Amino acid sequence: MDIKVLGALSVRENGVSVLPTAPKPRQVLGLLAIHADQVVPVSVLVDELWSATPPRSARTTLQTYILQLRELIGTALASAENEQCTAKDILTTVPGGYRLETRGGTVDYREFERRAGVGYRAMDTEDYAGAVRQLADALSLWQGPALADIRAGNQIEMEARRWEEARLCALTQRLDADLRLGRHRELLPELTVLVSQHRTHESLHSQFMLALHRAGRSSEALDVYQRLRTTLVTELGLEPSAPLSRLQRSILTTRPDEAASVPATSGSDRLVGRAN
Repeated sequence: MDIKVLGALSVRENGVSVLPTAPKPRQVLGLLAIHADQVVPVSVLVDELWSATPPRSARTTLQTYILQLRELIGTALASAENEQCTAKDILTTVPGGYRLETRGGTVDYREFERRAGVGYRAMDTEDYAGAVRQLADALSLWQGPALADIRAGNQIEMEARRWEEARLCALTQRLDADLRLGRHRELLPELTVLVSQHRTHESLHSQFMLALHRAGRSSEALDVYQRLRTTLVTELGLEPSAPLSRLQRSILTTRPDEAASVPATSGSDRLVGRAN
Protein backbone atom coordinates (compact mmCIF):
# COMPACT_ATOMS: atom_id res chain seq x y z
CA MET A 1 0.00 0.00 0.00
CA ASP A 2 1.32 3.43 -1.00
CA ILE A 3 0.43 6.39 1.21
CA LYS A 4 0.79 10.13 0.75
CA VAL A 5 -0.27 12.63 3.41
CA LEU A 6 2.04 15.57 2.64
CA GLY A 7 -0.68 17.36 0.71
CA ALA A 8 -3.95 15.78 -0.34
CA LEU A 9 -4.47 12.29 1.06
CA SER A 10 -3.67 9.47 -1.33
CA VAL A 11 -3.90 5.79 -0.39
CA ARG A 12 -3.42 3.22 -3.15
CA GLU A 13 -3.34 -0.55 -3.22
CA ASN A 14 -1.95 -2.12 -6.39
CA GLY A 15 -2.07 1.35 -7.90
CA VAL A 16 -5.82 1.63 -7.26
CA SER A 17 -7.14 4.41 -5.03
CA VAL A 18 -8.97 3.27 -1.90
CA LEU A 19 -9.96 6.80 -0.89
CA PRO A 20 -13.68 7.08 -0.03
CA THR A 21 -15.73 10.11 -1.02
CA ALA A 22 -17.67 10.55 2.24
CA PRO A 23 -15.95 12.91 4.75
CA LYS A 24 -15.95 10.74 7.88
CA PRO A 25 -14.61 7.54 6.27
CA ARG A 26 -11.91 9.76 4.73
CA GLN A 27 -11.06 11.00 8.24
CA VAL A 28 -10.77 7.43 9.45
CA LEU A 29 -8.49 6.50 6.57
CA GLY A 30 -6.44 9.67 7.06
CA LEU A 31 -5.79 8.88 10.71
CA LEU A 32 -4.95 5.26 9.95
CA ALA A 33 -2.59 6.44 7.19
CA ILE A 34 -0.78 8.82 9.54
CA HIS A 35 -0.17 5.88 11.87
CA ALA A 36 0.40 3.25 9.18
CA ASP A 37 1.59 -0.12 10.53
CA GLN A 38 0.64 0.97 14.05
CA VAL A 39 -2.44 0.25 16.12
CA VAL A 40 -4.88 3.16 16.28
CA PRO A 41 -7.15 2.69 19.31
CA VAL A 42 -10.90 2.92 18.85
CA SER A 43 -10.97 5.73 21.42
CA VAL A 44 -8.57 7.80 19.29
CA LEU A 45 -10.68 7.25 16.17
CA VAL A 46 -13.84 8.21 18.04
CA ASP A 47 -12.18 11.38 19.33
CA GLU A 48 -11.12 12.29 15.80
CA LEU A 49 -14.62 11.83 14.40
CA TRP A 50 -16.75 13.32 17.16
CA SER A 51 -14.45 15.04 19.67
CA ALA A 52 -16.07 15.36 23.11
CA THR A 53 -19.62 14.59 21.95
CA PRO A 54 -19.67 11.12 20.35
CA PRO A 55 -23.11 9.63 19.71
CA ARG A 56 -24.19 6.47 21.48
CA SER A 57 -23.78 4.64 18.21
CA ALA A 58 -20.17 5.86 17.76
CA ARG A 59 -18.50 2.44 17.85
CA THR A 60 -21.11 0.85 15.60
CA THR A 61 -20.82 3.73 13.13
CA LEU A 62 -17.04 3.43 13.19
CA GLN A 63 -17.34 -0.26 12.36
CA THR A 64 -19.48 0.71 9.37
CA TYR A 65 -16.76 3.08 8.14
CA ILE A 66 -14.17 0.32 8.54
CA LEU A 67 -16.33 -2.01 6.45
CA GLN A 68 -16.62 0.65 3.74
CA LEU A 69 -12.85 1.03 3.65
CA ARG A 70 -12.39 -2.72 3.45
CA GLU A 71 -14.76 -2.87 0.50
CA LEU A 72 -12.60 -0.35 -1.35
CA ILE A 73 -9.44 -2.25 -0.43
CA GLY A 74 -11.05 -5.51 -1.54
CA THR A 75 -11.87 -4.00 -4.94
CA ALA A 76 -8.26 -2.87 -5.31
CA LEU A 77 -6.96 -6.30 -4.35
CA ALA A 78 -9.25 -7.94 -6.90
CA SER A 79 -7.45 -6.06 -9.67
CA ALA A 80 -4.21 -7.92 -8.96
CA GLU A 81 -3.43 -11.39 -10.26
CA ASN A 82 -2.58 -14.13 -7.74
CA GLU A 83 -3.25 -11.84 -4.79
CA GLN A 84 -3.68 -14.02 -1.70
CA CYS A 85 -4.16 -11.15 0.73
CA THR A 86 -7.63 -10.05 1.88
CA ALA A 87 -8.92 -6.64 2.90
CA LYS A 88 -8.97 -7.79 6.53
CA ASP A 89 -5.25 -8.58 6.24
CA ILE A 90 -4.55 -5.00 5.23
CA LEU A 91 -6.99 -3.14 7.46
CA THR A 92 -6.70 -5.41 10.46
CA THR A 93 -8.74 -5.58 13.63
CA VAL A 94 -6.55 -5.85 16.71
CA PRO A 95 -7.42 -5.74 20.41
CA GLY A 96 -8.70 -2.24 21.12
CA GLY A 97 -8.32 -0.81 17.63
CA TYR A 98 -7.34 -1.11 13.98
CA ARG A 99 -4.10 -1.11 11.97
CA LEU A 100 -3.45 -0.23 8.32
CA GLU A 101 -0.71 -2.49 6.92
CA THR A 102 1.52 -1.04 4.21
CA ARG A 103 3.20 -4.36 3.34
CA GLY A 104 6.38 -2.55 2.33
CA GLY A 105 4.66 0.14 0.27
CA THR A 106 5.89 3.71 0.06
CA VAL A 107 4.92 6.24 2.74
CA ASP A 108 5.79 9.83 1.88
CA TYR A 109 6.23 11.15 5.42
CA ARG A 110 8.70 8.38 6.23
CA GLU A 111 10.64 9.18 3.07
CA PHE A 112 10.57 12.86 4.06
CA GLU A 113 12.06 12.00 7.45
CA ARG A 114 14.76 9.86 5.83
CA ARG A 115 15.81 12.49 3.29
CA ALA A 116 15.68 15.31 5.84
CA GLY A 117 17.81 13.25 8.22
CA VAL A 118 20.48 12.88 5.54
CA GLY A 119 20.33 16.64 5.03
CA TYR A 120 20.73 17.35 8.74
CA ARG A 121 23.74 15.07 8.92
CA ALA A 122 25.26 16.90 5.95
CA MET A 123 24.77 20.18 7.84
CA ASP A 124 26.54 18.70 10.86
CA THR A 125 29.58 17.88 8.71
CA GLU A 126 29.48 21.32 7.01
CA ASP A 127 28.64 19.78 3.64
CA TYR A 128 26.33 22.66 2.81
CA ALA A 129 25.91 21.85 -0.88
CA GLY A 130 24.90 18.30 0.05
CA ALA A 131 22.56 19.61 2.73
CA VAL A 132 20.80 21.90 0.24
CA ARG A 133 20.41 18.99 -2.18
CA GLN A 134 19.04 16.54 0.37
CA LEU A 135 16.75 18.99 2.17
CA ALA A 136 15.35 20.34 -1.09
CA ASP A 137 14.73 16.75 -2.13
CA ALA A 138 12.87 16.11 1.14
CA LEU A 139 10.80 19.27 0.79
CA SER A 140 9.85 18.33 -2.80
CA LEU A 141 7.65 15.58 -1.34
CA TRP A 142 5.28 18.24 0.01
CA GLN A 143 2.37 19.03 -2.32
CA GLY A 144 0.53 21.30 0.12
CA PRO A 145 -0.49 21.33 3.79
CA ALA A 146 -0.59 17.83 5.29
CA LEU A 147 -3.95 16.12 4.69
CA ALA A 148 -5.21 19.32 3.07
CA ASP A 149 -8.39 17.71 1.73
CA ILE A 150 -9.44 15.98 4.96
CA ARG A 151 -11.85 17.52 7.45
CA ALA A 152 -9.60 17.48 10.50
CA GLY A 153 -10.66 16.58 14.01
CA ASN A 154 -8.49 16.74 17.13
CA GLN A 155 -6.08 13.98 16.17
CA ILE A 156 -5.46 14.90 12.53
CA GLU A 157 -5.12 18.58 13.39
CA MET A 158 -2.46 17.75 15.98
CA GLU A 159 -0.54 15.57 13.54
CA ALA A 160 -0.82 18.17 10.77
CA ARG A 161 0.70 20.79 13.08
CA ARG A 162 3.53 18.42 13.95
CA TRP A 163 4.29 17.80 10.29
CA GLU A 164 4.17 21.51 9.52
CA GLU A 165 6.80 22.06 12.24
CA ALA A 166 8.93 19.34 10.65
CA ARG A 167 8.57 20.97 7.23
CA LEU A 168 9.55 24.39 8.58
CA CYS A 169 12.55 22.89 10.35
CA ALA A 170 13.80 21.33 7.10
CA LEU A 171 13.09 24.55 5.22
CA THR A 172 15.01 26.80 7.62
CA GLN A 173 17.95 24.39 7.58
CA ARG A 174 17.99 24.42 3.77
CA LEU A 175 17.88 28.22 3.77
CA ASP A 176 20.72 28.28 6.29
CA ALA A 177 22.81 26.04 4.05
CA ASP A 178 22.09 28.26 1.04
CA LEU A 179 23.16 31.33 3.02
CA ARG A 180 26.40 29.63 4.04
CA LEU A 181 27.06 29.03 0.33
CA GLY A 182 26.67 32.76 -0.36
CA ARG A 183 23.36 32.53 -2.19
CA HIS A 184 21.79 35.48 -0.39
CA ARG A 185 20.60 37.29 -3.52
CA GLU A 186 18.92 34.18 -4.93
CA LEU A 187 17.04 33.67 -1.67
CA LEU A 188 15.48 37.13 -1.45
CA PRO A 189 12.30 36.39 -3.48
CA GLU A 190 11.63 33.17 -1.56
CA LEU A 191 12.26 34.77 1.83
CA THR A 192 10.03 37.73 0.96
CA VAL A 193 7.13 35.34 0.55
CA LEU A 194 8.01 33.21 3.58
CA VAL A 195 8.15 36.05 6.09
CA SER A 196 4.75 37.29 4.89
CA GLN A 197 3.33 33.80 5.41
CA HIS A 198 4.99 33.27 8.81
CA ARG A 199 4.78 36.68 10.41
CA THR A 200 6.21 35.65 13.80
CA HIS A 201 8.79 33.04 12.77
CA GLU A 202 12.10 34.43 14.01
CA SER A 203 14.47 32.15 12.10
CA LEU A 204 12.91 33.05 8.76
CA HIS A 205 13.07 36.74 9.62
CA SER A 206 16.70 36.49 10.72
CA GLN A 207 17.58 34.74 7.45
CA PHE A 208 15.75 37.42 5.47
CA MET A 209 17.56 40.16 7.41
CA LEU A 210 20.93 38.55 6.79
CA ALA A 211 20.25 38.01 3.07
CA LEU A 212 19.19 41.65 2.67
CA HIS A 213 22.25 42.89 4.58
CA ARG A 214 24.65 40.81 2.51
CA ALA A 215 22.95 42.10 -0.64
CA GLY A 216 23.73 45.68 0.45
CA ARG A 217 20.17 46.44 1.58
CA SER A 218 20.88 46.96 5.26
CA SER A 219 18.18 49.57 5.84
CA GLU A 220 15.58 47.12 4.55
CA ALA A 221 16.99 44.43 6.84
CA LEU A 222 16.52 46.74 9.81
CA ASP A 223 12.97 47.49 8.65
CA VAL A 224 12.25 43.74 8.69
CA TYR A 225 13.41 43.62 12.30
CA GLN A 226 11.22 46.56 13.29
CA ARG A 227 8.15 45.06 11.61
CA LEU A 228 8.71 41.76 13.37
CA ARG A 229 9.22 43.48 16.72
CA THR A 230 6.02 45.48 16.27
CA THR A 231 4.10 42.30 15.44
CA LEU A 232 5.51 40.39 18.42
CA VAL A 233 4.89 43.20 20.90
CA THR A 234 1.46 44.22 19.61
CA GLU A 235 -0.02 40.78 19.02
CA LEU A 236 1.77 38.60 21.55
CA GLY A 237 3.30 40.93 24.14
CA LEU A 238 6.80 39.56 23.46
CA GLU A 239 10.12 41.16 22.58
CA PRO A 240 12.36 39.61 19.91
CA SER A 241 14.72 36.95 21.24
CA ALA A 242 18.28 37.74 22.26
CA PRO A 243 19.85 36.11 19.14
CA LEU A 244 17.64 38.18 16.84
CA SER A 245 18.50 41.37 18.72
CA ARG A 246 22.20 40.51 18.39
CA LEU A 247 21.72 40.12 14.65
CA GLN A 248 20.13 43.57 14.48
CA ARG A 249 23.14 45.06 16.30
CA SER A 250 25.52 43.22 13.97
CA ILE A 251 23.77 44.71 10.96
CA LEU A 252 24.09 48.18 12.49
CA THR A 253 27.84 47.77 13.03
CA THR A 254 28.96 45.53 10.14
CA ARG A 255 29.35 46.66 6.53
CA PRO A 256 27.63 44.48 3.89
CA ASP A 257 31.01 43.48 2.43
CA GLU A 258 31.95 42.15 5.88
CA ALA A 259 28.63 40.38 6.43
CA ALA A 260 30.13 36.95 5.85
CA SER A 261 31.41 37.22 9.40
CA VAL A 262 27.84 37.41 10.71
CA PRO A 263 26.54 33.93 11.61
CA ALA A 264 24.18 32.51 9.01
CA THR A 265 21.65 31.62 11.69
CA SER A 266 21.61 34.49 14.12
CA GLY A 267 17.95 34.36 14.99
CA SER A 268 16.59 31.80 17.43
CA ASP A 269 14.52 28.84 16.36
CA ARG A 270 11.63 30.19 18.39
CA LEU A 271 8.36 29.97 16.51
CA VAL A 272 5.97 32.34 18.23
CA GLY A 273 2.29 31.74 17.65
CA ARG A 274 0.96 30.38 14.40
CA ALA A 275 1.55 31.49 10.84
CA ASN A 276 -0.94 34.02 9.49
